[in-house]
Amino acid sequence: MRDLSADSELRHLSLNTATVRKQGDLLEILSAAGRHGISCVSPWRDQVQAVGLDKAVRAVREGGFRLSGYCRGGMFPADAARRAEERDDNRRAVDEAAALGAPCLVLVVGGLPQFSRPGSVPIRDIDLARDQVEDGIGALAEHAAAAGVPLAIEPLHPMYAADRSCVNTLRQALDICDRLDPDGALRLGVAIDVYHVWWDPEVYDQIARAGAGGRIHAFHLCDWLVPTKDLLNDRGMMGDGVIDLPRLRRAVEAQGFDGACEVEIMSDHLWSRPMDEVLATMIDRYRTVC
Repeated sequence: MRDLSADSELRHLSLNTATVRKQGDLLEILSAAGRHGISCVSPWRDQVQAVGLDKAVRAVREGGFRLSGYCRGGMFPADAARRAEERDDNRRAVDEAAALGAPCLVLVVGGLPQFSRPGSVPIRDIDLARDQVEDGIGALAEHAAAAGVPLAIEPLHPMYAADRSCVNTLRQALDICDRLDPDGALRLGVAIDVYHVWWDPEVYDQIARAGAGGRIHAFHLCDWLVPTKDLLNDRGMMGDGVIDLPRLRRAVEAQGFDGACEVEIMSDHLWSRPMDEVLATMIDRYRTVC
């Protein structure tokens, strides 16, 4: 297991730009990251689109940044009228990830169609939604492989099953990978976010399974607060909650994962704080509690 306390150059730390999304646009976030010695980032599509893809690519290159991922593709479930929209949107996400030099496109796969693709005819059939997720990933996988962009399915906590992701465990995500990409040629894999998987009694067995298949593409850090006041925007800074972060990181790194520890914290509280303060705290906790 890597000694993060000795990582003076922050080589193993990545800033997911959602962590400070309310304090500035992508260009301002990259500037702040550079001031703090953070050289790895994972941008969100809406932030890239707000400044323009060309400007984002230029800022990444001129700032000497590398990426740990690109957030996000997915939201696959849709009714027939919106199926082409979904597929075009996901192909664009792959192309953006390739332009930015991202090592993977993170997939938040979506829940029921009316939430994944608003305007879709409402349904309650979550099995159908899961079938549409698998069909959507299958349809995207060849385009992603041709572009050199691995796809990383991110299972989300079950509280998001209806609206954000009907894939809620690492087992489910890996089952999809094994069915669509049994020999690994398409480089389908998973993004392991501690917020979403820490509770799962199978998580350590499934991390070992993911590692054996070479399917761990990303590892995300934050913490689970008790009580959680908002289902979406009340994640905790590492060390402020109840997740055993070192144990999860040890398990992931035991499988050979040597990518960045990506800090992704959606938090109304942190978004109300100055960006430099949040980044300084993040670096301290990365070195002391992860």
